[in-house]
Amino acid sequence: MKFSRVLGSLVFLGAFAWAQEFPRFEVGVNYDYARYAPSVKYSDSHSLNGGGGSVTFNWNEYLGLKMDLQGYGSNDNNFAIPPNNVFPNGLSGHVQGNLFTYMFGPQLKVRAHRFQPYGHILFGAAHTNVYANAFKTICQPVAGGCPISKSPTADAFAMNFGGGVDVPLNKVISIRPAEFDYFLTRFDNPFTGTANQNNFRYSGGIVLTLGNRNY
Repeated sequence: MKFSRVLGSLVFLGAFAWAQEFPRFEVGVNYDYARYAPSVKYSDSHSLNGGGGSVTFNWNEYLGLKMDLQGYGSNDNNFAIPPNNVFPNGLSGHVQGNLFTYMFGPQLKVRAHRFQPYGHILFGAAHTNVYANAFKTICQPVAGGCPISKSPTADAFAMNFGGGVDVPLNKVISIRPAEFDYFLTRFDNPFTGTANQNNFRYSGGIVLTLGNRNY
């Protein structure tokens, strides 16, 4: 009986001690899917597949500073412009392009034993060559008849707002089954009156927790 009490106390103290720790760093590697809305009436939304990683420095058990880097491979973007005053014969074709994002911001996380939900808001920049390629494809063949005088910029403001959940397997490795985000980019798009691209992002992967600290 005495041995059972001692063993039970050790198990309880061990679990309590684990609950009193948080990692100083979290390093994530992930697959990334984005549904990108180019905000061009001649081109539909399209899917982007890629991946990347993140590093979070935790100030305490709840609040961290996150760096998120993602890249998406080349994707075909079809467009079809009907005949109009600028393009009397209309135009159709496709362009290719990639997308990279670099974002930073705060993350809030609840460190339960089995599930650790989190939320974040990240700000930074995005880079793509889609709009520049569209300019070359659409406007360069039209001598003196294109309303766009120069190639669009390839860099723009980006924001990511959302969250997900981590499932700890042990003190070092966690599975990130799902993260869902509203993903905003603001590429100056000369083909339309708006510069907002309202996108959706899903990611999932693994997270390494390093440098445990007591609290």
